[in-house]
Amino acid sequence: MESKIEVLNTVQVDYQSDLYKVVDALNRTLKDRDLMFGLALDKDDQTKAVFTIYKT
Repeated sequence: MESKIEVLNTVQVDYQSDLYKVVDALNRTLKDRDLMFGLALDKDDQTKAVFTIYKT
């Protein structure tokens, strides 16, 4: 069985230290709906974060 992960949307936001809590809550709440969320610091601007929504 092959697992495909599809990027549904990506948005850049101002980084805040508690953003990971929102991403964690979304992942825990919506995993049964085949959704996954990611958060990473922007490589070029450490004051920005990249929030991504995936369909699994």
